[in-house]
Amino acid sequence: MHRARDLGSLLGTHVTAWRHLWERFSFGAGDNADETERLRIVRLHLLHLIQTVSLNSVDLDVGVPARGLHGEAYRGHVLWDELFVLPILNLRTPAVSRGLLLYRYRRLPEAREAALAAGYAGAMYPWQSGSDGREESQRLHLNPASGRWIPDPTHLQRHAGIAIGYNVWQYYQTTDDREFLTHYGAEMLLEIARFWGSIASYDPSRDRYVIKGVMGPDEFHSGYPGANDGGIDNNAYTNVMAVWILLRAKDALDALSSQTRAELLGTLQISADELGRWDDITRKMFIPFHDDGVISQFEGYHELTELDWNAYRERHGNIRRLDRILEAEGDNVNRYKASKQADVLMLFYLLSADELRDLLERLRYRLEPKMIPRTVDYYLARTSHGSTLSAVVHSWVLTRAHREQGVELFFRALRADVVNIEAGTTPEGIHLAAMAGSVDLLQRCFAGIETRGGQLLLNPYWPESLQALNFTIRYREHVLTVHLTGRTVQIASDAGKQQPIQVSCRDKTAGLSPGSRLTFAF
Repeated sequence: MHRARDLGSLLGTHVTAWRHLWERFSFGAGDNADETERLRIVRLHLLHLIQTVSLNSVDLDVGVPARGLHGEAYRGHVLWDELFVLPILNLRTPAVSRGLLLYRYRRLPEAREAALAAGYAGAMYPWQSGSDGREESQRLHLNPASGRWIPDPTHLQRHAGIAIGYNVWQYYQTTDDREFLTHYGAEMLLEIARFWGSIASYDPSRDRYVIKGVMGPDEFHSGYPGANDGGIDNNAYTNVMAVWILLRAKDALDALSSQTRAELLGTLQISADELGRWDDITRKMFIPFHDDGVISQFEGYHELTELDWNAYRERHGNIRRLDRILEAEGDNVNRYKASKQADVLMLFYLLSADELRDLLERLRYRLEPKMIPRTVDYYLARTSHGSTLSAVVHSWVLTRAHREQGVELFFRALRADVVNIEAGTTPEGIHLAAMAGSVDLLQRCFAGIETRGGQLLLNPYWPESLQALNFTIRYREHVLTVHLTGRTVQIASDAGKQQPIQVSCRDKTAGLSPGSRLTFAF
């Protein structure tokens, strides 16, 4: 205690630290009352985020708890929430992102053991985990609507590894941190890819690879009606993103020096035959479609029963947890074309239309321009929004086709914890992923920021109702200020000695040097 400084000095360093943080996480909007209130909520969400995953925790072995540090829900477990959190951190505090990814790297041995125990190769990251990285998902779930304990097969959500691999690659694209990729990131991507390469099985009748017995992000569909075994087959999100992971593993290998690549392949004992199988999977993975071209959520989805949504809304009002309502009535949500949250639509959330089109064409499927809005409308009409993340993802995908509807859902995502939209779960802890995701809508959805192919891409879908927006990001050591208003986006780089970067907006590309600025009309 004798080393403690006086209160005035402590307060001064505290204020300085927060001033620096708010400079990094700066968001400015229009000056009318509505915009001021929304900006206040944005800053509240950022406050929760940077308290939970702080610069002070960079060297600590900590992950991203689903409810932050603010409640007992999920018992402090780590799920897939960093998928929605790291896009904010990558562009502002990349050291924090790196630390969170290293948390996952340290648990790679446990993920390998889990894959081995399940009969697979590589790394199978758990759906819920605690400090040691083991699977901690509950196997029974209490339905408060019926008072019954029912089986909980959510451990079959193998896509947690997809989220981790996605974050590894996005972090590398944003930072060009080759040291991280060389020593940690490439190994993680290869082991996650190895898992998907082993869980995929070849179906000779289709001349395609299939993935059976999993759950997608939806969570309502844990199996087929009347089936004893859990899981569904060929979840479109899982299958497509498994291919994406396999392709990024190859890209990671290509980014390494020949010596490092050879050493890593030798250490992991990945043979040329195994790499060849991965390449074959990226050309022959099965993706289910409806007859009208809509991507099917999983194989057999089109055979399920349509739900009378209006009747259930009239009887129950809030039907976000439709699964609990149906179980209390002696029914099962597995029978119906009904989702808790976005599943197929997660593809449009994580991948640009160009990326998804290229990937499907590699698989010999066509992504017709009308297929995306048709798929969005199809699942929007069949989703209960039982998760706070649902409004985030649906706002994102609606912005492309129905901009003002997307804005309405953005406002809903902003208010989710402020007004306890989930009718009782916010007191158990804030929804950190939804908070971060709502802010991310501003930068990556409405401003259209992407970090892909060694470039900073801008593809704005800026709603007129949002007026102007200013925010600051960091990309490959450049401190950039982005200003959006009307049909114009301006991006300026602070002075420094960084290497110039390439910036693209729609069909225009230009170099940006330190101390200069670019203006694009869109």
